[in-house]
Amino acid sequence: MNSTPSARPTPPRSRGWKIGRVAGAPVIVTPSWFLAAAVLTVVFTPWVQGLMPDLGTSAYLVAASFVIMLFASVFLHEVAHALVARARGQEVHELAITLWGGHTAYSGGMSRPVDGFLVAVVGPLTNIALATVFWLAFLARADNGLDVPDVLLIGGALSNAFVGVFNLLPGLPLDGGQILEAVVWAVSGSRATGTIAAGWVGRVIAVGVLLWGLLPLLRGTFPQTELIFYLLVAGFLWFGATSAIAGGRRREAISSLRAGSLADPVVTVPLGSTVAAALAARPAARPGEVSRRIVVVGYDDVPLAVLDDDAASSVPPEAREHTGVDAVSVPLVPKSAVGPDVSGQDLLRHLATSSGGARLVPVVEAGRVTGVLDLARVAMAVRRS
Repeated sequence: MNSTPSARPTPPRSRGWKIGRVAGAPVIVTPSWFLAAAVLTVVFTPWVQGLMPDLGTSAYLVAASFVIMLFASVFLHEVAHALVARARGQEVHELAITLWGGHTAYSGGMSRPVDGFLVAVVGPLTNIALATVFWLAFLARADNGLDVPDVLLIGGALSNAFVGVFNLLPGLPLDGGQILEAVVWAVSGSRATGTIAAGWVGRVIAVGVLLWGLLPLLRGTFPQTELIFYLLVAGFLWFGATSAIAGGRRREAISSLRAGSLADPVVTVPLGSTVAAALAARPAARPGEVSRRIVVVGYDDVPLAVLDDDAASSVPPEAREHTGVDAVSVPLVPKSAVGPDVSGQDLLRHLATSSGGARLVPVVEAGRVTGVLDLARVAMAVRRS
């Protein structure tokens, strides 16, 4: 039951059955949900039987109704994430109902801590609001003894209160962890620092859940069903927190990537130059130095194209004096230029939205071309990170 920002524009979709759309994204019920629903029905049946012993085998039907109502509340939790994420400028990719409740996947290009805070907090607040509504509805019913609607209303109030409060615990992958991430991000100025901090707190929470599940051992009891539940929850939290820490470290490494540092040096020639003049303008590279790229510029030094060295070398020497440089150059995408100090996620976002699929992007500072950025080199640097 968490919101999941994704760094990829089109992440793989969860497998399952599409039952509708919310915020422009498909709602998917995964096969694992049916297992969760069956297990929870068995788990909650004794609770129903304890409240209403006369139900007999009908207690299973009441427990199943409660489980469906619980997942409907989880779905509203995810709808809240999706609607706020879309309102904050994110592209929502899917809402999935899963073994662990559900998740909402959306693009991870948030530029402000407040956006992450609002998307995260609205989910648990939705459950707390639902818990209040269920409880008030229970109190409003006539006191004629406990019946099935009372059991469902009490269960709805307690389960939503638990889901809301538990998800507010300040550790990733819980919503409260994303809130902590946003707070640390706002204070430190680094989202990566916030992610790593919230991931470590998530690990502490995972250990706490495990220890809480082991407490009955101190009393000489060994509740196997409950212990398995705590082990599963602790494992889910631990692996989610560990993944978050790794993601934070990747984001930290990516933040050090800078356009100016990754760019190849250049020499510029005006539009209309010949291949011979362009090649003559390039100084010889010193040992260990990268050969300068030749950029064709137009009026006001606007970068127009980059010389294709292979194409230029294929022009016979006697024809280079008469062949225009534009004939052997790769055009640059208009308005794709990036500043040398643009770095990290801002750099990747710019390249994804402005390069138009081209491999080369000019680096421009104060109206002057200072380098050419090869997206293959950027991708390699990201993989190393």
